Amino acid sequence: MRIAKEPNADIRQQAPTDLLTTSPAVEAATRRARQRDPWLCAFLELVDVATARGRNGHEEQQCERLGDISLAGPSPLQGLPIAVKGAGGLQAAQTRRLMAAGAVPIGTTSVPRGPGHQTWGHTDRGPTRNPWAPDRTPGGSSAGSAAAVAAGIVDLATGSDGAGSVRIPAAWCGVYGLKPTGGFAAGQVRPMPGPLVRDPRLLAAWAGAVLGPLRRTAVAAVIGWSADLGLAGADTDAETAQLAQRRARELADQAGLRWCEPGVRLLNVEQAWQTYRSPGSSAAQVAAADRTRTTNNTRLQAVFDHIDVLATPTTPRPAHGHDGPGEHLSVALTWVFNVSGHPALSIPAGQTRAGLPVGLQLVARPGADATLIELAARYCAPAVVAPRPITSWR
Repeated sequence: MRIAKEPNADIRQQAPTDLLTTSPAVEAATRRARQRDPWLCAFLELVDVATARGRNGHEEQQCERLGDISLAGPSPLQGLPIAVKGAGGLQAAQTRRLMAAGAVPIGTTSVPRGPGHQTWGHTDRGPTRNPWAPDRTPGGSSAGSAAAVAAGIVDLATGSDGAGSVRIPAAWCGVYGLKPTGGFAAGQVRPMPGPLVRDPRLLAAWAGAVLGPLRRTAVAAVIGWSADLGLAGADTDAETAQLAQRRARELADQAGLRWCEPGVRLLNVEQAWQTYRSPGSSAAQVAAADRTRTTNNTRLQAVFDHIDVLATPTTPRPAHGHDGPGEHLSVALTWVFNVSGHPALSIPAGQTRAGLPVGLQLVARPGADATLIELAARYCAPAVVAPRPITSWR
């Protein structure tokens, strides 16, 4: 973990004076990062407020270019220490909007090495460790962000989700992770910005700052359960599915939702996802991908004609080791909603007998992000912070 050098005078002149005075919350978060990250390896770099502002630019000017989002009244993000995904995270639009709402980045977090979808993180000090099980990955690609939240260093970290890269690490680290509506545009699957949070009430604050006002939706009345979406049965671990289903039933009871099991049968989107992500895809490949997407969206529409929320395990299995997932596909239940564009939220669903966190994925109709956020805020408790190891893990 690298510590940013003292910012120069030019950067100090750019930064608003109210944020140059570090709050006790920010100081405490930075102290936790210095104490816990040597073994966790979640951060690439710690930065101070002025450095973050200097790299980000002048917030008021950038906010105008991003649509001049303003929040009435004091923001729940004011003075909140956050972590941001990746080396370039301080320049991301998501970060700029959070900073405009008062959030304070304390550092940038780890992502995988190399191209393609990978469910782990890496730093120059080694792999990012899962706070609940250091011999396991935290998931990815928002690896360090999930680990930092689960370890109690920050309560909110930014991520991006192109195949499950927010929801998978949220599930494996026992925190909350949201992929908003969208992700498919102009024949491409694009990563969506998303938060990883410990307290589900922060989801609404993140959405207000980053997405703007959400569309009002009817109160959810019916929840439908699917263990594998009709496509991941061979890869689905029984204990993982049981834990996710138990949490879904608890949520249904708490929220007064009617339970049903609609028998969802979707097509595997692996080839379609690869096609949409590759600029060299042929016309025939794109046509085949479009057929898969259209079929799935038609089937999902039929399902959502009768339910308000679809519940599945976030992943078919719990976290794998640092050597990789092997033959089991971790994204089978997540990337289908990147291709379809539905909003999806992973919430904690307990732990396996081996102590590995499991996630429950909640999916709503396109544009009904508020349904998921309200359910979590009303009926879900803050995630438990992972216990610190007695000694440094080797």
